Amino acid sequence: MTDVTAWTPAGGSTRDVALEVLLHGPLSRTELARRLELSQASLTRLTKPLLESGMLVETEPARDPATGRPARPLDVVPGSHHFAGVKLTGDAVHAVLVDLRGMVLAHASAPLTEHDPDHVLGVVAALTRDLAGGSDVTGLGIALGGHSPDHRSVRSAPFLGWDDVAVATRAEQATGLPTVVENDVVALTTAEHWFGAGRGLRSLAVLTIGAGVGYGLVQHGRLVTHRDSGLGLVGHYPLDPNGAVCFAGHRGCASAMLTIPSLTAQATVALGRPVAYDELLTLARDDEPAARLIVRDAVGALGRLVAAVANLTMPERVVVTGEGVALVDADPAALRVAVARDRDPRTSPLDLVTRPGDFTQWARGAGVVAIQDFVLRAP
Repeated sequence: MTDVTAWTPAGGSTRDVALEVLLHGPLSRTELARRLELSQASLTRLTKPLLESGMLVETEPARDPATGRPARPLDVVPGSHHFAGVKLTGDAVHAVLVDLRGMVLAHASAPLTEHDPDHVLGVVAALTRDLAGGSDVTGLGIALGGHSPDHRSVRSAPFLGWDDVAVATRAEQATGLPTVVENDVVALTTAEHWFGAGRGLRSLAVLTIGAGVGYGLVQHGRLVTHRDSGLGLVGHYPLDPNGAVCFAGHRGCASAMLTIPSLTAQATVALGRPVAYDELLTLARDDEPAARLIVRDAVGALGRLVAAVANLTMPERVVVTGEGVALVDADPAALRVAVARDRDPRTSPLDLVTRPGDFTQWARGAGVVAIQDFVLRAP
């Protein structure tokens, strides 16, 4: 197995140094001391054992922007640890192998023929072995559309039909790897916060649209969590009093207005034939009347949701991602108008970015959760 002594900061300020370099390195000693409000003498004392253990290394000389003098910035060795990340859906297992900085090194998927937990975790184990290719893996993260308040068991996962399943324990038995379980939106938000669009930001909001609607929030540099995280609460936020009705009977909520199943169902009824999501967006661009109306209403609803998130939580950046992220580009002008309609004209410009919504990114989120679990729990 991987030598976990490569990540064993003693705690306190030593761990702060290691984490700062992991998340923001390479960093010069001057910059590192400034960020952590440490004296140079204290920083030297703290970094010495980290350098001796190989946990931190000196990189190629570079000019320190703070002093103008040559310096050897400190960094981690990303390839010193590998982690497996798995995203479970109702019909497939998507897996990645990532390094210590969440870089995807390899990815693979396999279909699910049944939802029995032992079968699903058997597929997880097989994919993890294939991706590792004989190399050591430090930990495994599993993300799914569901509720896992203890990060070990799944209280409910509607797409898999699971209730009260000891997922982490079964996965550890199947793979031999320390395992952490997380809601997929929480995992994706973690990845964007640590190594993605939110890197270096103190606040970040993540909205996902696809099979469902998800919302993640970072405030004061920390992920906002709650025992109800994973219940899909934002999916029933009201957006259009005249909109479609969701499965729970809510008219015009986020699930009814933004999810792929709802939008394709509306298009199928309107056009009298099955319509896939990509085709719906294409038809709307081609000015097919029914498709154009469905997509226009969806874009307007998305703008209202983005504005609500921005108004209520005031993040530095709002990220929209997920399998349905192409909706953002369906009518950018209409989206801007919809956002502005619900925003005070005196507010700061909204930093709205999109990120790829493919399943590799969802699985990467699970891998970053495994990284986070490892580095924060290391003795």
